[in-house]
Amino acid sequence: MNKLKSIFIILLSTLLFTACVDDLDVTPKDPDVIMAGNLEDDPAYMPQVLGKIYASFIIAGQGANGGSDISASDENFFTTMRALWNLQEITTDEAICAWGDVGISDLTTQTWSPSNPFLTALYQRLGLSITYANDFISLTNGSSDPKVIQYNAEARFLRALAYYWFMDLFGNPPFTTEEDGVGKFYPEQIQRADLFDYVVTELKAIEDILPDAGTGTYPQADKGAVWMLLARVYLNAEVYTGTAHWDDCKTYTDKVINSGAYALAQDYRQNFSADNNYPTNPEMIFAWEQDGTNTQGYVGTTFIIESSSDATYIRAEDYHGLTSNTNWNGNRARKDFMNILVDTLATYGGPIDMNDVEFSQAKDKRTFLKMKLSIDIPSASSSGDYGIGVYKFTALNHDGTQPANYNAAYACTDFPIFRLADAYLMRAEALFNMNDAANAVKDINIIRERAYGSTEGNITTADLTSQFILDERAREFYYEAQRRTDLIRFGQFTDGDYNWQWKGGVFNGTATSSHLNLFPIPGDEVSANSNITQNTGY
Repeated sequence: MNKLKSIFIILLSTLLFTACVDDLDVTPKDPDVIMAGNLEDDPAYMPQVLGKIYASFIIAGQGANGGSDISASDENFFTTMRALWNLQEITTDEAICAWGDVGISDLTTQTWSPSNPFLTALYQRLGLSITYANDFISLTNGSSDPKVIQYNAEARFLRALAYYWFMDLFGNPPFTTEEDGVGKFYPEQIQRADLFDYVVTELKAIEDILPDAGTGTYPQADKGAVWMLLARVYLNAEVYTGTAHWDDCKTYTDKVINSGAYALAQDYRQNFSADNNYPTNPEMIFAWEQDGTNTQGYVGTTFIIESSSDATYIRAEDYHGLTSNTNWNGNRARKDFMNILVDTLATYGGPIDMNDVEFSQAKDKRTFLKMKLSIDIPSASSSGDYGIGVYKFTALNHDGTQPANYNAAYACTDFPIFRLADAYLMRAEALFNMNDAANAVKDINIIRERAYGSTEGNITTADLTSQFILDERAREFYYEAQRRTDLIRFGQFTDGDYNWQWKGGVFNGTATSSHLNLFPIPGDEVSANSNITQNTGY
């Protein structure tokens, strides 16, 4: 922990979320905190305010469970990355949650409405981060101090990242910049294709301002983070704009791979262990930093680890490493995802050996799964004892030791946003769509050789299909909040021919309406702001 130690010091004054729903108003918790209007009084304030913007994506607010920036019955429940993870994972084959909280069953069965609280929470949170960034950018524009210029560019990157998720999830969100100022007003709505152009333009504008890849202060954004976000935006360009940009996706993945700043971790699980920070883990390009001492809260990787833990099927000392307030027994995978990750023909020569409950015979060493009471889930609200346990993230170092800042309740494991493996697989997908299967296979095999520990899992051009690329991304990035976006890009999230257990509320799964590829704008926002038009189908 370096950057986030200071995030608890400040809350921007007079800061109101740029929507008009009354319960989104944000006011300082403490009248003695540093105020945004005094930002230039002391240079020491600058990184503290910037740290607040970074922290807004991963924690609820200031202090160790000491107050959320947005009021909620459970300040941890509706934080950005926790809500984002739910929208990206439990709406797909990779996860299903057993809890009965309002809104969860709607996500697991793809039957949500504009009143779903997780949609509202993420919408609010992204808007709040954008507002923080706008205020900071406004106050630092025009500075001649090289460090302040860099901080300004970092804030612009974080704003672009928030707008990327707005674009991906909601399509046509409200839009504000530093030119609009901070206050309570009715923002205009931007169309998805226009937001795509804005995000791309912003990222290209700050590319040369930020430190070279791998030379910045982790976990602050540098050129590598900008290149990865540009590649991710271009990867999904056809979804967002109707026009593919495979060549641009390749351009920016080339920059990442050829920079020499990153390397694949030798051990896949180091990416999901307490020592997954760069440069200890050379694969990590950008992440939300977590620390058992300084960022306490049931958020991010702590949430993933705890919500996947249970008393019956795993032991903390063997898997997740947390021993306080564990065994939430909520999230697990559906068997359909298990069939993607575990190559039953290659591993078992046929059907899965039901006695191999930990899939110990799986040749793909990315397999951190375990069978529970039954691989079938009897109902969409069944106990967490049913399904496939997922234990990919751990609060221990990758060698099984405890990190220096170990806390029995809160993980020190950073949440990966961009890592090098994604650059290779994004480039492979771009190459495949540019009819360069030979080089696409080379990139995929780099990832598979790490997964298998040998060339045994390598593929040939004859094996390469669009479906294989989608499945390989599932094997590499499960539980990293990417699955929904990937399924939509490949036409398999809603009305495609791929169904999984309880999709659409049916045991064997069923196709759902394509309008669900976009989440709705929260109903309260549409009612309150006449500038906002609801997404089609809601």
